[in-house]
Amino acid sequence: MRKLLLVIDMQTDFVDGALGTAEAVAIIPNVLREIAKYEKADIIATRDTHPDEYMETREGRHLPVPHCIKGTDGWQIHPAIAPALEGCLVIDKPTFGSTELCDHIVKLASEEDIEVTLIGLCTDICVVSNAMLIKAALPEIEVSVVADACAGVTPDTHSAALTTMKMCQINII
Repeated sequence: MRKLLLVIDMQTDFVDGALGTAEAVAIIPNVLREIAKYEKADIIATRDTHPDEYMETREGRHLPVPHCIKGTDGWQIHPAIAPALEGCLVIDKPTFGSTELCDHIVKLASEEDIEVTLIGLCTDICVVSNAMLIKAALPEIEVSVVADACAGVTPDTHSAALTTMKMCQINII
């Protein structure tokens, strides 16, 4: 059984940049702990990726805080995490859930038995979106989320997202 780790959006803008929170900063040691458990070939990271014209997009109109603009420092994997992810596959995603990531996981599942664990930011937006896409595409595989290696926009929405995922048969560790 191959075990995969998905490191969702551990980018500077979400940790201590434009949309950073104390909770996001606090999970860095836990994220590093989880990454250390896996071989590089079994880790996939994502980056929220927006164009310069972000404020003109639908998301920009609903969340008018420029963030994760491709090529900026805020778009980069946070410097505390980046060295641990060197050599890992990184998928840039234009929105909360990544169909490219999901398709990649589906392809891997067609070749071998897999389990998927997610960590990262934000529990209540991108982590839940990707976990649900994967669970919908592959309802028979084990999908897990490490609660203390994730942070939400707020502690309450983090908790709500964990409850939602648990109700959809995603394991909360």
